[in-house]
Amino acid sequence: MNRGIIPTNIHLICNPVSGNGQGGKACRKVEALLEAKHIPAVFHRTSRPLEAIDLSRQAVQEGADTIIAIGGDGTLHEVAQSLTGSPVVMGIIPAGTGNDYVKSVGIPTQVADALDIALYGSVKPVDTVSINDRLLLNEAGCGFDVMVLDYAEQAKKAVKGILPYLYGVLQTIFHYHGIEVRIAIDDGPLQEKRILVLAVGNGRYIGGGIPIAPGAVVDDGKLDVLIVDQMRRLRMLRALPGLLKGKILDFPETLHQYAKSIRLAGSRLRVNIDGEIITLDDAVLSIRPASLLLRRP
Repeated sequence: MNRGIIPTNIHLICNPVSGNGQGGKACRKVEALLEAKHIPAVFHRTSRPLEAIDLSRQAVQEGADTIIAIGGDGTLHEVAQSLTGSPVVMGIIPAGTGNDYVKSVGIPTQVADALDIALYGSVKPVDTVSINDRLLLNEAGCGFDVMVLDYAEQAKKAVKGILPYLYGVLQTIFHYHGIEVRIAIDDGPLQEKRILVLAVGNGRYIGGGIPIAPGAVVDDGKLDVLIVDQMRRLRMLRALPGLLKGKILDFPETLHQYAKSIRLAGSRLRVNIDGEIITLDDAVLSIRPASLLLRRP
């Protein structure tokens, strides 16, 4: 690797319970590696949901020039909330169940390799997305993928990686009935549709590696919007292998479009934002080009 300048004020935000305890193991390994390299750093460990937002803000106030997130996609989402639009650089040590965002930015899942990139990798700006008063880092969606997450949460206690999400996909195929949503892309009018899934991608992957937005690029200044019309159950089963292989753009039911913004409206829509499900009636998602500094290969 072409090593850059080592940061001088490093803070690490660790979620010890992410990935069924993988976050805690990764944090201890990072501590040992930094000690062996004689690199000073300040460690912060989360103990409750959303605490990574407060801890990263605190680290910025304490003069951090680099904040390294150790955890899953939810932890990355929280840390990025405080760093977007600032000169502080974000590093990533993936230690979650799915680790989807890192697949789009080329960061390896091995702790030592990821730490090397977080310390010495190139600093490159990446896009983020605003959704009402929140930040989106990887992917937002409603419909099919929200129910998948519901079932996957049940399975995460027993298995990890992509398996909980595959369980969720199969369960959802047999229980999902489609939803009504009104959608406006860029300055277009609101149009009502009955959909299987709506995906808005900054990153490409969800569910431990399912390429829901295979054309998405994290630094192209565009949202990757996919709207898939409702299918019959047998058609969903037949489409599943294609979905897992990144062929969703080939489905005749798929509308694919790049956009700067998209508006969603409906009655108590359940929307997945980087793996967290929230309920809303109206949302506007807008791209924020080059708004987060990230260390990448």
